[in-house]
Amino acid sequence: MMRIIFFLLILTLSMAATAQNKQLLYNFDDLPQTLLLNPGAETNFDMHFGVPFFSQIHLSAGSSGVNMFDIFKDDGGSINDRIKESLHKLSRNDFFTLNQQLEIFSIGWRDNKKRYYTAGVYQEMDAIVYFPKDPAVLAFEGNKDHIGKNFDFSDAAFTADVLNVFHIGFTNYYSKDLNYGFRGKIYSGVFNAHSVDNQGIFRTELSPEGPNLYRHYMSNVDVLIKTAGWADLQDSKDDISNRELMSNLVKKAFLGGNIGLGLDAGFTWYPSDQYRVTGSILDIGFMRQSKNVENYRYYGDYQTDGIELLFPGTREYWDEWEDDLDRNLKDETLTNSYTTWRPVKLNASIDYGFSENAEPCNCYRPMGRRRYFNHLGAQFFAIKRPRGLNYATTIYYDKTFNENLRGKITYTADSFSFSNIGLLVSTRLSNFNVYLAADNLLDYTNLAKAQNASIQIGFQLMFSRE
Repeated sequence: MMRIIFFLLILTLSMAATAQNKQLLYNFDDLPQTLLLNPGAETNFDMHFGVPFFSQIHLSAGSSGVNMFDIFKDDGGSINDRIKESLHKLSRNDFFTLNQQLEIFSIGWRDNKKRYYTAGVYQEMDAIVYFPKDPAVLAFEGNKDHIGKNFDFSDAAFTADVLNVFHIGFTNYYSKDLNYGFRGKIYSGVFNAHSVDNQGIFRTELSPEGPNLYRHYMSNVDVLIKTAGWADLQDSKDDISNRELMSNLVKKAFLGGNIGLGLDAGFTWYPSDQYRVTGSILDIGFMRQSKNVENYRYYGDYQTDGIELLFPGTREYWDEWEDDLDRNLKDETLTNSYTTWRPVKLNASIDYGFSENAEPCNCYRPMGRRRYFNHLGAQFFAIKRPRGLNYATTIYYDKTFNENLRGKITYTADSFSFSNIGLLVSTRLSNFNVYLAADNLLDYTNLAKAQNASIQIGFQLMFSRE
């Protein structure tokens, strides 16, 4: 039973996953949120005010490996068999990510030289957990059937961040065919956890000539978990009120904690009236983790005879195992500062416009070229993670129905699935805009089968000069 609970815990964590790709909002020039994805994007308005805490709410979930249906499907077999099958299906490069964003404040305006400026604050939670393949197999199956196998602790790797991002940027209309933009960022850290360079192996061998049948080795073990912003929460959680705790979190979120710097850049280029090429690079930045730092290191070598890893095992059995580890492996709590790098993101796209929009143009915006009601395009997305780049490719159809209603439909292939259909609808009532976007629509009838799902919603005021 304990083995089942262990695996389901890992799977449950995986289903709290998200991706940072926002293909529905990218190139959607009726919304200011497209500027967060490409600071060089073109926009069809001259000023905007986001409704505080409601201009962008982003939630999603996914898994690059298995889903709940793989475990609980009714196929006549046992749950243990399905868990074992899923366990061996996953690799050390399968990952579970979490990304949530909440726009706290957002404003933008255009000057008389047609430059568009933006400023704002948003809160972000971002995490990635790689599936700890070898530790998971060892915990679920034990070592009896894996004599001579090296269980590698480097399979365990994760990063997690909770922070506020303060940003200001501009889009410069260099010509009617080229826009470019930049955005500067200040990161204000609330919490960070980082553990990506672990090492060490566990191995069991037969030892018939020794005092017992089995001999166990832990070699070159060095596991390091770095944290910032966690120690003070642990130390004070029993000593202060909830109000004081919240005040401490707010202080760290608003430049009272660890600080970092970042940069976004992007462009939009029209090689002809009907073709548009865009690109952006986001979050070229770092954070210096120097306040409330506690790093936990576990290291050393280990050799013992006799114990076979049993699950669930008795309390006395695990006490003996823990005593053996404590006698051979060392643990330290360190307070050394460290630097973390933000996950750099790349976007690129090309699209084709058709069905010309002959409605009058706003002279404050660089609309000298023709405009179109329909766009067909393709977008590429990549994000740098501890074990390399993760990719996504999208094809989309963008339709403007009238000045108050626009929609976009996407098909995306990524690490989660090859059947992700998404839909965005944006509508305006006078100067008030609301948009709703959702991914992976085909799996909404049975979320247990879904590899990922997301939803985004926002409200804002947008104004255009006459």
